[in-house]
Amino acid sequence: MLAACGGAGPQSAGSVAAPSGATTGGGTTGSTSTHTFVKPTEQKVYKGTGSTHSYQYSVEEAGEPGAGQGSQLYQGDATTVRNSNISIDYNPRDAIFDVSFVNNLAGTTATNRFQDPLHRTDFGGAVGPQFGTPDLGNAQWNVAGINYLESGSSDNVFRPIPGEFVFGLRDRELPGSYDVSTFFYQTPGTETQYVTFAGYLRNVANVIKVEIVNGGGATTEYLKQTNNFERGAFAYGELTANDKVPTTGTGSFEGTTLASMVFNDQVDTNGNADTYFQWIVGRANTSVNFGTNTFSLSLDGKVGAPLFDGTSRQHSVLENAVFRANGSGQIDLVKAGGFFGQFNEAWFVNPGGNRLDLVIAGSSIDGAFYGPNGQEVGGGYRIVGGTPDERIDILGTFVGKKK
Repeated sequence: MLAACGGAGPQSAGSVAAPSGATTGGGTTGSTSTHTFVKPTEQKVYKGTGSTHSYQYSVEEAGEPGAGQGSQLYQGDATTVRNSNISIDYNPRDAIFDVSFVNNLAGTTATNRFQDPLHRTDFGGAVGPQFGTPDLGNAQWNVAGINYLESGSSDNVFRPIPGEFVFGLRDRELPGSYDVSTFFYQTPGTETQYVTFAGYLRNVANVIKVEIVNGGGATTEYLKQTNNFERGAFAYGELTANDKVPTTGTGSFEGTTLASMVFNDQVDTNGNADTYFQWIVGRANTSVNFGTNTFSLSLDGKVGAPLFDGTSRQHSVLENAVFRANGSGQIDLVKAGGFFGQFNEAWFVNPGGNRLDLVIAGSSIDGAFYGPNGQEVGGGYRIVGGTPDERIDILGTFVGKKK
């Protein structure tokens, strides 16, 4: 079982070119490997289908000069089943994960090896996952079987009161740095047998003390940090061989959806255009007609709290808002390796009933079948907002087991 982080037993981690000695996780021609997804026996490399995005900016201590976010650079990209740069290499012998999210289009560059038993962590107690990590097992989302792996380093920084400023300096006379990556996933076998969903985040920051000499010789001091935050969500598992995907009949698949979102529609009113990450977790329903080679996807999720950094705190999608989206498309195993399509509608309903409909400038759904005979589905999606002076981008993943 992919039971890594809680230390609850053996782990596991579909697929890219494997390193020497490793096997791949299925594909269009199938596999003769004895490896199984729930209880692996061999090292394997998987290709994730999903999306990643990054946000770079600088920010100064709240209440100090220029406390809004500046020098902003946002990037995002959704991968297809075949062109993914997301890879997961799992070695069950030594319980080692090698996870890579290198995607220049998304500005994501995380490559990590999780091999130290202490890389496994969970919520509760003195040590837990870093800030911005979603606690999927809490009462808000109540998703079972989630495991967290985390590694990285920090120097001369600490995390102050949440919401005030992301980092402080232990010694204000010296610079500080922080670079930590977190990979989390649902244990295969919890709800699905041949595919699972996962997410990751990387928080990178450099912090310095700034001194300004004012008229008359007075000095103003404040902290300035330069951040690069990365987020991603994807599905991976044992892909169904093309000749084993059904060609007649229908199927209804239900499972989990996980997404990372930026939603900033405050630019015209707020001016400093602060943007915050939020997670979305919920249920996904995929309906497939194998005879007509068509599918539809329906998402129903709940939104998490924004990752504030002490700036304006202005945001429109509130914690516990409902997210819904509907899309459809076609199956093309030869050209796409699975199915692909677009969304025709997406909206939020805030607590209290205020509804926010999205103007969709672009969207994508990319999925594949998993298991010996297409018993399960998994994939990724993206919804890009199209209203001027807004930064809206939702990038996620979904999985499902045939009912």
